[in-house]
Amino acid sequence: MTRPSIATPFPPPPGARSRALRTERGEFAVVDAPVAAGVEQRGVALLLPGFTGSKEDFHRLHEPLAARGYRSIAVDGRGQNESDGPAEDESPYAQEELAKDVLAQAAALDAPVHLVGHSLGGQIARAAVLLDHSPFVSFTLLSSGPGEISESQKQRVKLLHDALAVMSMSQVWAAILAMGPPEEVGGPARGFGKLEQMRLRWLNHKPAQLLTTGRQLCVEPDRVGELATVPLPLHVLSGARDDTWPVPLLDAMAEDLRAHRTVVPGAEHSPNLDKPLPTAHALADFWDR
Repeated sequence: MTRPSIATPFPPPPGARSRALRTERGEFAVVDAPVAAGVEQRGVALLLPGFTGSKEDFHRLHEPLAARGYRSIAVDGRGQNESDGPAEDESPYAQEELAKDVLAQAAALDAPVHLVGHSLGGQIARAAVLLDHSPFVSFTLLSSGPGEISESQKQRVKLLHDALAVMSMSQVWAAILAMGPPEEVGGPARGFGKLEQMRLRWLNHKPAQLLTTGRQLCVEPDRVGELATVPLPLHVLSGARDDTWPVPLLDAMAEDLRAHRTVVPGAEHSPNLDKPLPTAHALADFWDR
């Protein structure tokens, strides 16, 4: 079941609406973009954001996907931006719990789903697929690697964790700006909109969500062998440069998975933000197959 459009300080892109998706595991804030007028619907896509990210990171994909006949639903996971979650209790953010959320979201859409997970979202999506692949017709890992993140990104996560241990979310935001906009992971001062929207999104995140999922990124095991046994069409899509999982590592993962491989020229860790049009076309081309 779904609810009507909701008021939000994060306006959806043209043709889409912000609403609450009601599932058996609670409500999740989503941006829901139907296919373009006069275009036959070819499929439904569920888009999961990365660490410190949100559904708004996919804003620039909705319109070109709609033109290709794909309804796209971008979701704030539990404790991300406009989706509620506990501020201090970390247990609901364990990877298996978040994976069960994804399965509930797919069930609520009541249609076969093309699953797309960016970065952290890719690892949560992978856990969901390994629990139950039946709701999905394909799975795309978007700038999401086989296991733990690079050492340089682990250091960034550690800095964030150390800061959250002694500072409020607003104080951490001020410190982030004082250091200048960081590169990914997730880039809390980089993204889809104006700086005030970036600040509000950061403040909306639950600290427990950031702490738990940040640790997950630093210790995630390589589950490529498990994923390779799943009978789904797989797609590994990335930019031409990535500091979180080096591109050669993503190339090797795609080969091990016998997955379709797309490298988007001129894009880095967030092709959905860096080069949205070729990224959307690469997704739709894969789904069309």
